[in-house]
Amino acid sequence: MEQHRYQGLSHIEVLRRRALHGENFLNPTGRPAWLEWLLPVVSEPLFLILVLTAALYFLLGENGEGTIMLVALAFVSGISLFQENRSRKAERALRGLLEPRARVYRTGALVSIPYREIVVGDVLVVEDGDVVPADGVLLESHDLTIDESLLTGESASLYKGMDSEDRSLFQGTQVLSGYGVAEVVNTGRATRFGAIHVSMESIRAEKTPIQVQIQQFVRRMVQLGLVAFLAIWAIHSAITQNLVYGLLKGLTLSMSLLPEEIPVAFSTFMALGAMHLYRKKVLVKTPSTVEALGAVTVICLDKTGTITENEMRLCGLYDVRTGQITTDIASDARESDIVECAMWASETEPFDPMERSIHAMYAATHAIDRRKEFTMIREYPLSGKPPVMTHVFANGEGETMVACKGGLESVMAMCELTDGQREALLRQSAYFGDLGHRILAIARGLQTGGPLPDDQFAIRMEMLGLISFVDPPKSNMHKTLQAFREAGIRVKILSGDYANTTLAIARQLGMEKTERSLTGEEVLRMSPGALNEELSRHSVFARMFPEAKLRVIEALKRTGEIVAMTGDGVNDAPALKAAHIGIAMGQRGSELARKTSSLILADDDISRMVDGIALGRRIYENLKKAIQYIISIHIPIILIVTIPVVFLWEFTDFFTPVHVIFLELIMGPTCSILFENEPIEPRSMQQPPRKFTADLFTWRELSTSMVQGLVITAVCLGLAWYCLMRGDSEARTRTLLYTSLVFSNIFLTLVNRSFIESAFATLRYRNALVPVILGLSLAALLLTLYHPGVRTLFLFEPLAPREVLLCMGLGFVAVGWMEVVKWRWRRKVLRSAP
Repeated sequence: MEQHRYQGLSHIEVLRRRALHGENFLNPTGRPAWLEWLLPVVSEPLFLILVLTAALYFLLGENGEGTIMLVALAFVSGISLFQENRSRKAERALRGLLEPRARVYRTGALVSIPYREIVVGDVLVVEDGDVVPADGVLLESHDLTIDESLLTGESASLYKGMDSEDRSLFQGTQVLSGYGVAEVVNTGRATRFGAIHVSMESIRAEKTPIQVQIQQFVRRMVQLGLVAFLAIWAIHSAITQNLVYGLLKGLTLSMSLLPEEIPVAFSTFMALGAMHLYRKKVLVKTPSTVEALGAVTVICLDKTGTITENEMRLCGLYDVRTGQITTDIASDARESDIVECAMWASETEPFDPMERSIHAMYAATHAIDRRKEFTMIREYPLSGKPPVMTHVFANGEGETMVACKGGLESVMAMCELTDGQREALLRQSAYFGDLGHRILAIARGLQTGGPLPDDQFAIRMEMLGLISFVDPPKSNMHKTLQAFREAGIRVKILSGDYANTTLAIARQLGMEKTERSLTGEEVLRMSPGALNEELSRHSVFARMFPEAKLRVIEALKRTGEIVAMTGDGVNDAPALKAAHIGIAMGQRGSELARKTSSLILADDDISRMVDGIALGRRIYENLKKAIQYIISIHIPIILIVTIPVVFLWEFTDFFTPVHVIFLELIMGPTCSILFENEPIEPRSMQQPPRKFTADLFTWRELSTSMVQGLVITAVCLGLAWYCLMRGDSEARTRTLLYTSLVFSNIFLTLVNRSFIESAFATLRYRNALVPVILGLSLAALLLTLYHPGVRTLFLFEPLAPREVLLCMGLGFVAVGWMEVVKWRWRRKVLRSAP
């Protein structure tokens, strides 16, 4: 094809058409952006309760308390908006990085632009592995085949040539092979896919197991809060004969019961986790991917470019006609018709590492370069199992060259060979494979005139021999695989290469279960039960094609494994989509692989997955710590509000809505900001993966949090009872009770940073937010105790320093016992360690 053959649109024309037709973007809803993030905040139960409570205070003429409620409302909403903004900024940044790019002609130059910048009238270029970014009509086509199953439901590939009746391309369809140029006719919602997308907006994405559990827990707490609200309202109204004050008491309990921090913490952890991964050059598309990372049990790796360097240096040659073997072509420096034929069978402008190496070797070993004399007149795309490709070239003097390269089995099937030649080819292929080489068979077409057949397998071929490439493992692969093993993650290689080659690489890296491999044909012939058994016995799968890879992934999933799969080509797309975590390569991966994957490695370095899995585990650990903290600290608030009313204590109004909301303001940042920033537990990456569908908490974990909350309740209410027995005023009792609870919260935060390591050990953890948030909590407490105006609003009395120290000591006692429990757990873990 001629370079810069198409002029394309000018910059001014692009702007005019974008203003006329809009961006090439499927906006999910018609709502303004500000409404999208404001609605979840104002619809939160706590927001509505605060509004109602403030209104009641103003109605009663208690303007100070009403003002505090409005200020608290601003703080609570501010925290929610801040967290929501952080999450959305993270998502927007990642969407920008993940947005695919298309090639279009603009003012005579071929440029790469984001999909959304395409306008009607653009001249668009698509090729093998691309996803069509907009509706268009073909202007030029070379062996172009398209998968339109997204629109039609039919999985068969469609040929789109200039002689085809239908020359339309549609957004979202996939280019399986070939090359084409098209003029864009529709963008965004005007495309055929856009119409389908509109109908899909009402379909909600399936929630992950943790999301379901959190949603169920919050729903139950809301239901319980409603029942408790009505009960306390009724009891308190009956005692005081005042419905309005009874209503305030019921609202106070409702505030203490609502765990609104949990959904905020979950969304924050997942969104910021995605940003942490981005900084490590791992781009994730959905929060569920972040959640699943820590649960991966099996990772299936492609060999070329994932495990190996993808250098593909041409080094070996075998001539089947003479029996000559060369293991270092570069040092031989002789012309070879096998190398020349391999060059003709490659792209004229190679992008594949093997083809670049072939072209370089041809240029280095051939005195006369004939590439400019010939023009390609026919290109047969990759087909067959294993795949082969054939090119036909001709020059002005009528000379024709037909060249074929590909998998040995398929090329042998195209040639007439003696039994001796077949045995020699297989023997030499095994020899190169044992050296860890990648192998291609090379054949020359015997047809020099007449019409060419439609099927390349109908061309008579002469086998020339084999060429082999050395592609050493990446320097960090041994360490990476060791990290996977230590984390309890099994590694399997799914490669299209020869068995001997793949096994040799696996053995170099110290992988287990490498006595033999399974081939793709063997995988397809096995029954489901037999395949399940063989999967546990083998780590290497060779000569794999798309259907075989997909079957392995699905079999692993049926046995309960959480599967991650790497891939970069069009043929990897089905397996990438089927895996729990499809991992595409950011640099050398096809657009289709990136589209169907759930995670992209920006620099193609699989060692980034070790960081990703560690972060997934860290996020899960910290989310559990945050929720356990919320459970533990909510229990005393609930019981301090409830028990005095139910058991008819002398004083029943220890906590008003002002006190509860102030505690909520302390707990919110602690939960969703402090714990999110905690590092991973020291031995987390030496533990087996968690079960993805398991309950968020074991009974021991849940009961531990409940006992922590009950002990804090007992200490605080015990202090209140003691104060009542000695005749202290309600204000003094309230002050001592509240101060003890705030100190208990501070110590609970320190103790719950780890349920294995001691609080003293966690002081060495790097988390700059710990002193900041705990310092602010302590400062807020001192403000309520010693600022006259604030103290009056909180109905407190000033405390002497020794009384503050007493409350601090009681807070330590209420929580510190957990350190003894953790010490016993650590001893048990150490005794059971190998």
